[in-house]
Amino acid sequence: MLEFFWMSTRSRARELAAAGLADGDATGWFEQLYREAEQGKTVIPWADMQPNPHLLEFWEQDPLPAIGKLALQVGCGLGDDAEQLAAWGFETTAFDISPTAIRECQRRFPQSSVAYVAADLLQPPPDWLGRFDFVFECYTLQVLPTDLRARALRNVTKFVRPGGHLLLIARAREEDEPEGRLPWPLTHDELDVVRDYGLQMISFQDFDDLEDPPVRRFMGLYQR
Repeated sequence: MLEFFWMSTRSRARELAAAGLADGDATGWFEQLYREAEQGKTVIPWADMQPNPHLLEFWEQDPLPAIGKLALQVGCGLGDDAEQLAAWGFETTAFDISPTAIRECQRRFPQSSVAYVAADLLQPPPDWLGRFDFVFECYTLQVLPTDLRARALRNVTKFVRPGGHLLLIARAREEDEPEGRLPWPLTHDELDVVRDYGLQMISFQDFDDLEDPPVRRFMGLYQR
């Protein structure tokens, strides 16, 4: 039953993404999806309205210095993870390509200390490069087509300042497994290129989460 719910909530996102790709616009569909959700016509399939449990588990096991540090969340959606980073003490910036998503974050958290910004990962603000002590990327790369993913991942790594950390979580697959439908799982080799961008791996987990049926994921912690 749970899997049927997830499949049904993803159907509109997949439809919009396919139409966007056919028109040569691989990212414009995010704003349309959030607008339709704002109007009550659909739902955001990845919006759980609570912090990501894998982020919470990671922090419980291996917390990083947060007070006085700058954090960036990539593809913040409706803001729950960004709010959690701020609660841990980070001075947090969170961005999404959808202005409607950013407006919803500001509506949900009117007293928030998080700086919510509409921005494009493929063309990020230049003053963000090398600025942040902690960068959190979760489930954004897996909704980008392969031809954009390497560029997006490289930009993610550029946000990390010397000594800073990147925590990355994504759906996972083997090289010889098909990508399937959106969200498209990543391979280990796709993530391993962060080493070419000046980051070293601190820890890496390959695990099945508790969804029904279970979903294989990668979670990597990297440091510049």
